[in-house]
Amino acid sequence: QVQLVESGGGLVQPGGSLRLSCVPSGRIANIYDMGWDRQGPGKQRELVASVTTGGATNYADAVRGRFTISRDNAKNTVYLQMNGLKPEDTAVYYCKMRIRYSPYVRDMNYWGNGTLVTVSS
Repeated sequence: QVQLVESGGGLVQPGGSLRLSCVPSGRIANIYDMGWDRQGPGKQRELVASVTTGGATNYADAVRGRFTISRDNAKNTVYLQMNGLKPEDTAVYYCKMRIRYSPYVRDMNYWGNGTLVTVSS
């Protein structure tokens, strides 16, 4: 059973920075695209950023230029560096990965349980 474990959330003042990390546990054969979604209070879940196996990145307009997504394939880890945080960035951030846990099955999307980021003075 694959589980994604996120870390790095917390309370930060406006203008501050946080770094989120996510790593899968369990048996892994291949990891493909990685990314982060978020869901703010009273809002729908939305894409924040994603990164392909080749390193191509994609960002939501609201975070482009402030957030940076990266991956360490040797560690099966995806990171989200968040700078210049704003109160509207307050949300639960969910890690997601497309994983094939065995060479004999199809790849599937997996999500973490979420980590809360609160931006407030």
